[in-house]
Amino acid sequence: MDPSTIVITGATGQLGKALQKQYPGARVADSQTLDISSGESVKSYDWSGVTHIINAAAYTNVDGAETEEGRKQAWAVNATGAANLSKVAAEHNLTLVHISSDYVFDGTKDNHNENEELSPLSVYGATKAAGDVAASLTPKHYILRTSWVIGDGNNFVRTMSGLAAKDISPTVVHDQVGRLTFTSELARAIDHLLSSKSPFGIYNVSNSGDPACWADITREIFSQLDRNDLTVTNTTTAEYFMGKDGIAPRPLQSTLDLLKIHGTGFVSKNWKEELSEYLKGENR
Repeated sequence: MDPSTIVITGATGQLGKALQKQYPGARVADSQTLDISSGESVKSYDWSGVTHIINAAAYTNVDGAETEEGRKQAWAVNATGAANLSKVAAEHNLTLVHISSDYVFDGTKDNHNENEELSPLSVYGATKAAGDVAASLTPKHYILRTSWVIGDGNNFVRTMSGLAAKDISPTVVHDQVGRLTFTSELARAIDHLLSSKSPFGIYNVSNSGDPACWADITREIFSQLDRNDLTVTNTTTAEYFMGKDGIAPRPLQSTLDLLKIHGTGFVSKNWKEELSEYLKGENR
């Protein structure tokens, strides 16, 4: 595939950076050059020579989306933005790749497959669910639902690694369970679906391996950093956020069923192995 025919929105985010590595020479767009929340901005963009849009743009401040201003921004980017891209993709016969989230589910099932009904708990989750519906109206679409994204930017692994560097033993929630998804894995999955011309539709994407809670992921991070001298204390989500205002409800079970994308021939990488590679890169 010719990267010059691909437009990457949200190019400065964690996934956007990984996609630029996957597709050097792709057209990159941030909110300054292409404001996906503006129908006029999307319509007036030069789509000549474009065959694919990879929409990595998103409002991802889960708690911020519960505020008056954040709610508006989340709906503008995650829902209206997806609808604007869906419309232009349909008009120009483009393939739309849209990134979704485990937050479109309420987390009551142990393993979420692509056919599960939408049941978001939070404003952020609702906006992502609306974006899924909008993106699905594009004749040629891939919707990738993912969880717990880790890449080049502020994220959980960097936070816990930073605590280890400061000799801090943290208290971490143990009742939220899922798998990490490294942006390199997500970019690889996108490229696989496009290059293999897999059937259009919704696909779950995360790293493989045994699901784990955030506390156990922290223990794995410390172990790989040779900091087993630090202790991780378990707490519940309810206890962790007790007394704090404006906290969005979280799905407690975020494990995504990977059978569908594996059926296309994609082989997922274990999250512990990719964590090791990530930490080595961080500590060079």
